[in-house]
Amino acid sequence: MKLLLFLNYFFLVFHGIFTCFNLTGWAFKKTRKLHLAAIALTAFSWYVVGLWFGPGYCFCTDWHWRVRGALGFPNRSDSYIHFLILEITGIDFPQQLVDDATLYGFIAAVVLTIVLNIKDFIMSRK
Repeated sequence: MKLLLFLNYFFLVFHGIFTCFNLTGWAFKKTRKLHLAAIALTAFSWYVVGLWFGPGYCFCTDWHWRVRGALGFPNRSDSYIHFLILEITGIDFPQQLVDDATLYGFIAAVVLTIVLNIKDFIMSRK
């Protein structure tokens, strides 16, 4: 039981930080390569693994839902980002709004990390 409670909090913190990094890691030159890898891992999970488990499938979400299920905690949302916002702030935004913002934020992060990593690569070659 203690391990499950630890894992529940671990996933809240780790997945929250990973999500924030996915949104902002492109902004810092020192983290851009790691950010590109994190974005690629997220895209792989959502779009490739998602072919088998459903669009937007995320390993961390799946594992966290399993931990919460084993603890008997109700699943308060179908969207992890919606769940995080609800869990951390208590604000229950419309799930579609959160899903749309998540997708647009992800697309922006993908474009920014690709453009800036290419720019960094070109600058390093000069």
